[in-house]
Amino acid sequence: MLLDTSSLYFRAYFGVPESVKAPDGTPVNAVRGLLDFVARLVRDHEPDDLVACMDADWRPQWRVDLIPSYKAHRVVEEVPGDGDGGAGYVEETPDTLSPQVPVIEAVLDAVGIARVGSAGYEADDVIGTLATRAAGPVDVVTGDRDLYQLVDDRRGVRVLYPVKGMGSLQAVDEAVLREKYGVDGPGYADLALLRGDPSDGLPGVPGIGEKTAAKLLDAFGDLAGILAAVDDPAAKLTPAQRKRLVEAGPYLAVAPRVVRVATDVPLAPFDAARPRVPRDPEGLAALAERWGLGGSLERLLSALAA
Repeated sequence: MLLDTSSLYFRAYFGVPESVKAPDGTPVNAVRGLLDFVARLVRDHEPDDLVACMDADWRPQWRVDLIPSYKAHRVVEEVPGDGDGGAGYVEETPDTLSPQVPVIEAVLDAVGIARVGSAGYEADDVIGTLATRAAGPVDVVTGDRDLYQLVDDRRGVRVLYPVKGMGSLQAVDEAVLREKYGVDGPGYADLALLRGDPSDGLPGVPGIGEKTAAKLLDAFGDLAGILAAVDDPAAKLTPAQRKRLVEAGPYLAVAPRVVRVATDVPLAPFDAARPRVPRDPEGLAALAERWGLGGSLERLLSALAA
């Protein structure tokens, strides 16, 4: 089970009232909400391995270099480099969520749930790499539809998409993708880059929405087939479609690298095994007392031990 951690703690933050606080009055709604989410996931799906995938870089420079608008609307501050790299961007995050993220990380570490990121890459890329490497079935837990591109029935890779919290998950396999979008997993990435995604700052091809993109992919197979059709006067494209695709040529030349998750991210060694007992019991006890984690932590530890 691969957790898109930031997607889940954002969802927890907005789903659990800020009235859930530590003894000193600090909001811990995202912390406790995430712990309850993971407890429910472990209890319902009983994973052998469990990895919290992290954004070491939520807006990698190499993606920005290809499409400057990528996630640009979420930037609140640009951090300059020091001559040896290190430049980056600060993401717009609610004031009462930001202080909870280090607490989440400390609790995951003390519990013993592997927390994995890689410099210059997003959590999506870590998930893509681990899903590709996995020998057995994989459940990707995310509220980000971009990861539908990893769905692969043959390898047992599916996405568990929270509709209303962890108690109402949609298991997304190839049948679901074909029914809703008319594509398979890899086809979803092509669909996404053609239609665009305002939430990620991806312009898409103007005039080509989701339904048209799905029809083009059905007719020509994939993005490469569509681009080949553009250069083929006999291909059954309307004049307007051909014109739009030609004009979007520079975007379409770089968009696949931005939209498709990386599957070859360098990762330091880690133990993915689901922890049955806490890695650092004393440290965890101190965190539980300091932040008032109460029943949320107890439910997680009980689920992991079962």
